[in-house]
Amino acid sequence: MPKIGIVDTTFSRVDMAKHAIDTIRSLASDVEIVRYTVPGIKDIPVAAKKLIDEEGCDIVVTFGWVGKEQVDKYSYLAMSIGLTMVQILTNRHVIDVTVHEDEAEDERKLYYIAVDRARKHARNAVELLFKGGLALRKYAGKGLRQGYRDVGPIRE
Repeated sequence: MPKIGIVDTTFSRVDMAKHAIDTIRSLASDVEIVRYTVPGIKDIPVAAKKLIDEEGCDIVVTFGWVGKEQVDKYSYLAMSIGLTMVQILTNRHVIDVTVHEDEAEDERKLYYIAVDRARKHARNAVELLFKGGLALRKYAGKGLRQGYRDVGPIRE
């Protein structure tokens, strides 16, 4: 049975993993989901690698939350580099789903961004898991966004 790993943090202000898991289950009933929760975003890369190496996950989706301060931005950069390394070392997709606290002032808007982003990337993970690199080709150049309305293509 294919496995999808989910990594989330206690620092996040929205339980994005819950929304992603609901989406995955609605799209693919024949998938095992393994969830791993860590304190903060700098802990995400090792959790993703552990899910691949120790749990046999075929793909991992990570959910992080980045504060407004400069130190938070540096932590995100470190996490992002770490996830890139995990992908290269394991030859597995790790989809980074991160919300930056300064994306919106209104908490309702942040909630919407988080849930929308989680659901759309969960769908991307399922498509990649079952159809590989060709899965998302139909969406190429369409101006699709996660967390916001799609902007559409410039010209087609």
